[in-house]
Amino acid sequence: MKRLRLAGWSGQVLSTRPGAAIAPIRPAAFQAIAARRQSSAAASAEPVQDFSHQDIPRPPLPSPPPSVAARSAKLAALHARLSLSKKIPLETLARTLVTLTADDNANFNNSSLATLGRSIIHYHVLEYLVCKWPRLPMSILYAAIRAYGGPQTLQVIARRWGVESAAAPGEEVDPGLLQWKPDAEKMVSTRTGYLRAEDELKQPHWRRGMSSRIVLDDDLGEKKTGSEFTSQEDLHAHLQGEAFASFAQAVVGAVYLHCGREAAKHFVTSHILSRQVDLSKMFEFVSPTRELAMLCAREGFEAPIARLESETGRLSRTPVFVVGIYSGTEKLGEAAGPSLDMARRMASMAALKAWYLYSPGNKVRVPSDMMEADAKPWKAPHIDVGEIV
Repeated sequence: MKRLRLAGWSGQVLSTRPGAAIAPIRPAAFQAIAARRQSSAAASAEPVQDFSHQDIPRPPLPSPPPSVAARSAKLAALHARLSLSKKIPLETLARTLVTLTADDNANFNNSSLATLGRSIIHYHVLEYLVCKWPRLPMSILYAAIRAYGGPQTLQVIARRWGVESAAAPGEEVDPGLLQWKPDAEKMVSTRTGYLRAEDELKQPHWRRGMSSRIVLDDDLGEKKTGSEFTSQEDLHAHLQGEAFASFAQAVVGAVYLHCGREAAKHFVTSHILSRQVDLSKMFEFVSPTRELAMLCAREGFEAPIARLESETGRLSRTPVFVVGIYSGTEKLGEAAGPSLDMARRMASMAALKAWYLYSPGNKVRVPSDMMEADAKPWKAPHIDVGEIV
């Protein structure tokens, strides 16, 4: 085995080649490098302005942020006044007070909650009316739904809850105040069934009967776009009432989301269905005697006959006649009037109201009762064939 001569290798590697001399460094180059280093050091010593932490003005928020809801005394008082569950946070209650006209962002206004609450209110009101008064005509049913859960009723309920409206919406407004702006286009666009393809044709004869109200109009059988108000004061009052009504609907939607179906039903029963509405004053008959005769013929009763029950002061200035309507031996209705014809018409109206306002009782079962855990077997309510056409 041969031995390697490392000394010879190292000498060959470290030795310089002939003719490859090192270039001399000029003093001028040293001076330029030193001057450049000095200038860079001086530049680094100067303070550098940082623009990342400067306060850039941001546009104001259209509604108060959710973080300030916990510091609002009005919200806490409203939460306690309505006896709401602790599951409903103050941030959600503050959102119910912000309408679409105040804030366009669907994540911060009450449009979605109001849509949900409106559906829940109309469902419970409708099942209550249909099961308690199964013979109501369709026009009276629409009027009853409006009387219980319409915008006018809900705005009265919201005002009685102690809610006040702000002068104008904004970030600095107390979140316990109702925030809205008189914008009719935004208020109408939030409702289902108001914008239809045939509206541009302007055909008024399409809307002339109950079928068009059922198919084309809203849950209350009406279509209003704000054009029927002639003065700005009436339009402003109408839009303000719609804002209060949307708050009441949004509260019902919030109760449903955070507390469940039973809590929402109990809230609707306590605040809406507990109101007393006289349905007998909603009827208006054109020819009651003719309608009563058609009703008796349809149901197989004997033809109605008017009989004079009693009278007083026939020859005086203020006579009073009491007339009863009989079908065979059964008395259908009775009323008093200043003349025989008027008493007969009023007695026919009383008989028709007695037929249409038939009720199986105050404690009627509704379909939503079957969702309870210990619900009894369902017994179908009475279903009438319909009104007299």
